Amino acid sequence: MAAISRSRSRSRSRRPLALAVAVAVALGAGALAVTSASAAEAPLKDYELTWGIKQSYRSYVTGMAGGSFTPAGGATQASDNGAFTFAGGTGTYDSDTHAVRLGFAGSLKIASKLHGFDLTLSDVRFDSGAAEITADVTSGGTTQDDVPLADVTVTRTMTGMETRLTKEAATVLGSASYEGAAGDPLTVVQKTPPTQSPSPTGSPSSSTSPSPTTSTSPKPTGSASSTASPSASQTTSASASASETGAATQGDIADGTLGWGVKQSFRTYVVDGPAKGRITASGGATQASGNGDFTFTEATGTYDTDADTLKAAFKGAVNFKGHEANGSYGLDLTLGGLTVELDGGTGELTADVESLGKTSDDVVLAHLTAGTSDLKAEDDVISLDDVTAELTKAGAQAFGGFYTEGTVLDPVDLSVALSDDAQLPDGDGDGGSGNGSGTGGSGDSGTTSGTTGGGTTDSTTGGVTGALASTGSDVPTGALGAAAAVTVAAGAGVVIAVRRRRQA
Repeated sequence: MAAISRSRSRSRSRRPLALAVAVAVALGAGALAVTSASAAEAPLKDYELTWGIKQSYRSYVTGMAGGSFTPAGGATQASDNGAFTFAGGTGTYDSDTHAVRLGFAGSLKIASKLHGFDLTLSDVRFDSGAAEITADVTSGGTTQDDVPLADVTVTRTMTGMETRLTKEAATVLGSASYEGAAGDPLTVVQKTPPTQSPSPTGSPSSSTSPSPTTSTSPKPTGSASSTASPSASQTTSASASASETGAATQGDIADGTLGWGVKQSFRTYVVDGPAKGRITASGGATQASGNGDFTFTEATGTYDTDADTLKAAFKGAVNFKGHEANGSYGLDLTLGGLTVELDGGTGELTADVESLGKTSDDVVLAHLTAGTSDLKAEDDVISLDDVTAELTKAGAQAFGGFYTEGTVLDPVDLSVALSDDAQLPDGDGDGGSGNGSGTGGSGDSGTTSGTTGGGTTDSTTGGVTGALASTGSDVPTGALGAAAAVTVAAGAGVVIAVRRRRQA
């Protein structure tokens, strides 16, 4: 495990809670004489801390990584790969600062033989004054004490509190993209209410201890829901006319290209990340240089510009391979037979998916939402750029839980020719995909991005160099052992810039 970049001890300076109640109490108290720490602190016991770290991280560990969570010593995990609870919390309540400091029993082992990580979290602590969660982290026989895992937005009830992962947590979990990412909500409650219960933001009261029912917990921030789903009833316009050159308003597609990067962060993970692998385009598909987007070619299908419907299938496939050990791969995913179907501006992207030797045909990978519901032809070509693609439940399963349902994938660019003499547009270099090697032509020779060098045709050692992207925070890259923290960014990928000009 990479060394923790900075350490903080339990005696680190406290940050004041910016809460009105605490401020009011402090101002009303007036000047106080200095007293011993023991005089201001009351003992606490029988508390529980519940926190899931990050839902997408849990999905990664038990999904693509084929790993497991093993709680012990009083720690437990909720069913269906749920959140973790650490019991036996003891500590103190400071009546001067109204800070609650608690340490919890139990440990959590996180391990994957397939992806080569094995770490244990123990001595989990919550400090409302410092507004943070810390834990001891053990990996490779070395233990780092009091590693700050998350900053906490402390509330009076201490239930459903928002958390944000730290730089140290990003190192522990194996991806720099976790720094600043929203974690799962945190709840700290007392199982056996005392006669007098402390509050982290005000003076002690005689009421029972904080309860999860006293406030509404926010939804976990590690999951996402789809905001668009295809429906034939969503057709909003039938006003599109025939093309300017008088082509029929419906018929067979003569040719076409599909530009799609799948997801930029996933490409980075495979080539530059812990997977230490390669990407190979074949069968008519090509990849832009610099580990760029893919172009799928030779579209066939049908269109109807009056009804604003289109269905196009494309040739080519792309393979993602990584986590090699003794000639076997923990990641071996192929997407081929891509088909786009649109009806009134919304629709689906389907593909044949082969993962580790298992094939599933016609998997609906993404819900599509175009910027317009009208299909308009110009010079016998229908073009749609930056079509939003959101991962479906089936798509999430195809990625082994690496991403959650509703994750925004790279946008889709689509151009289809309606007649034999129509000319498809050329790429213009926007979006940074470039017109370099590994993108030309429409032949069946593969283009490969590996771990070194450039992505040239028929290469098996090609790859990318340079800094990794570092935007976004929703990528569940998970714990990746002693490998250096790798940025696997969320967010839309670059727009495909190279399209094949159809041969006359």
